[in-house]
Amino acid sequence: MTKKLKPSVCIDAVFEGKSFDEACEAVKLANIPAIEFWGWWDKDLDALQKAQKANELKISACCTKFISLVDPSLRRKYLQGLSASIVAAKRLGTSILISQVGDFRKGIPRNEQRQSLIDGLKEAAPILKSAGITLVIEPLNELIDHAGYFLIRSIDAFDIIEEVGSPYVKVVFDIYHQQISEGNLISNIISNIDKIGHFHSAGNPGRNELQLGEINYPEIFAAIKQTNFQGYVGLEYWPLDPNPVESLREVVTWLE
Repeated sequence: MTKKLKPSVCIDAVFEGKSFDEACEAVKLANIPAIEFWGWWDKDLDALQKAQKANELKISACCTKFISLVDPSLRRKYLQGLSASIVAAKRLGTSILISQVGDFRKGIPRNEQRQSLIDGLKEAAPILKSAGITLVIEPLNELIDHAGYFLIRSIDAFDIIEEVGSPYVKVVFDIYHQQISEGNLISNIISNIDKIGHFHSAGNPGRNELQLGEINYPEIFAAIKQTNFQGYVGLEYWPLDPNPVESLREVVTWLE
């Protein structure tokens, strides 16, 4: 039995430069039930929530503060940022916080940085559990968008999650990034679906509409629908069409 997937639009990307009202109205028009965005700390949350609620949308996810987890000297600062982000998440009604892990520290052995990442996530886990919030760490591609980033491959992220051992710490699987970094998308997704808390998606090459490029999204979504995945599929791309509503509506049909 297949199950519908829940779409969410990253308004910082798809509706970059648009007002909250314009973005939320367009998302509703596209028959999509939720939005997400990056930083909560640089936004007028009152105005955002007014537009979100007026259009009967949910907020699926936002980011925690961008502080490195691979540098143990920054761990206190990271956890303080996480606590502030949890407060914001509760206000916004979302249970997913997206976390980057930081850039590779030149001159420091990779295994030391990896251990710092694991230790930081282990410290975060009880905080997240008490709040009922899931933190999802994001592997990013280094070839095009994030040169110097520490965590590149989903396989490495899943191994880290396994060591952390908390249901409140998972991975955001960005299909665009992982097509660039490792490929083998469906197999990697299906065999690790229990460690995935959120998806991101964009066409490749270009990071534009999902209809463009080499990634077969209908097949990928069909495979995910065969699992018990309960989260959202975030649409995080920069549209070539100045009016993306129609292309968003088509993606919704792939998720149903």
